[in-house]
Amino acid sequence: MDFMTDRDVQKYLEEGYVVLDGLLTPQECDELRQRMGDMVEEMDVPQHCRTTFSTNHDEQLKTQMQGNADYFITSGDKIRFFFEKGVFDDKGDFIVPKQRSLNKVGHALHAYEPLYKKVTHSPKVQGLAKKLGLISPVILQSMFIFKQPRIGGEVTPHQDATFLYTEPLGRVIGLWIALEDATENNGCLWFIPRSHNSGISRRMVRTPKGSYPMTDFTGREQTYDEQKFLVAPVKKGSVVLIDGEVVHRSAENTSEDTRHVYTFHLMESQDTRWSPDNWLQPTEELPFPQLYTK
Repeated sequence: MDFMTDRDVQKYLEEGYVVLDGLLTPQECDELRQRMGDMVEEMDVPQHCRTTFSTNHDEQLKTQMQGNADYFITSGDKIRFFFEKGVFDDKGDFIVPKQRSLNKVGHALHAYEPLYKKVTHSPKVQGLAKKLGLISPVILQSMFIFKQPRIGGEVTPHQDATFLYTEPLGRVIGLWIALEDATENNGCLWFIPRSHNSGISRRMVRTPKGSYPMTDFTGREQTYDEQKFLVAPVKKGSVVLIDGEVVHRSAENTSEDTRHVYTFHLMESQDTRWSPDNWLQPTEELPFPQLYTK
């Protein structure tokens, strides 16, 4: 029996998202979380987080912002650590436990971390891509998202295609895998069903080389009716398939629990143009890898 049924496909196409239970076993979820815990213990704090003190506040801010921007925009083919605000003191030392300091790790876990690579290319994932009719899907990026207890912030309403733009639209799919139960209390996803058919109103693009900030937005995010959002709690090991244009958000984590997620994006590469203005670009070191393995 297919992991993804015809009814699931229909719901995804009509609503712009679908929840599928049981992509991973509880043990597989725990292994991914354990590996990430080990990586966090071993990580080097990026230099731009350890800012040297300067009496010129503007200069210090500029140096830090440029460091942050460089670190982010060159992270597509690397594994890098992105922190919550306020977790370092002036010297760049932790003022919270290391494991509670991170917002996310990205953006190439799928390429360099064997456990994450195995999940990304798993028979179930390849099977659902085929079920959706993808001919030549590639993996764009991957992230581990922490959503820390009490400080894991709100993610405002957005469409993934704002950041991962293709011509034509409709070629990007997000897979959002809950490594723990995602509930209303710890910041699960909310969606506006059927909001994936109207295009996008905003794009994040690279700015001309040498300018800061390195990215900027064109257009603006629409204002959405709060009443239209439906909550999508998911069980540990489940996956949410997310159309690149469906509007979704998550609330802050008000609980004492983490909400760990492994997420990655696929693109149908056949007859698709990946925008050279996107922040994320394939590199010589890491062209976007094919999902299907021979």
